[in-house]
Amino acid sequence: MTTGKIVLSIAAGVAAGVVLGVLFAPDKGSATRKKIVQKRDDVVDGLGEKVNELLDTVTNKLEAVKKQSAKMLANGEAKLEALEEEFSGAINSKLN
Repeated sequence: MTTGKIVLSIAAGVAAGVVLGVLFAPDKGSATRKKIVQKRDDVVDGLGEKVNELLDTVTNKLEAVKKQSAKMLANGEAKLEALEEEFSGAINSKLN
């Protein structure tokens, strides 16, 4: 299971538990509706924070991969140039 599915499942379970708990509480209907709306807002805010954290983590990892890829590419190009010079020098010495 992916992290996103796990977070979504947990959030859905928490939301369902909160709604059922509030519905069975001995309060007036208007108070119950206010509690439901408040809990919903709390869950949405918490979920939004988790999503933002996940996006930050993914973004940071992608940036690290981009930097590492650029370094590897530069190293590969430098090695290729060195090999081309060495190969060219070896061919020239054989021809002369």
